[in-house]
Amino acid sequence: MALGWADGQHRAMDYEYAPLRLPPNVDRLTAAAQLAIQAEFSGWELARVRLFRDGTRQVVLRRRRISPPPPGLSY
Repeated sequence: MALGWADGQHRAMDYEYAPLRLPPNVDRLTAAAQLAIQAEFSGWELARVRLFRDGTRQVVLRRRRISPPPPGLSY
């Protein structure tokens, strides 16, 4: 049995999301470094980035939810 899969499609509820807003004074290199740190140490991955005309970035990070095993199963 594969956890997290139903009818061949991945369920959206298997992820948790963290929206971020980066101000226009944060350059691309700095933003990439900050996001890489979050990915490395907190398990986040980039889900979406929107760049607005004023230079603001709206970033959505996601990571897999860690769900406990069903009752009765032990590892």
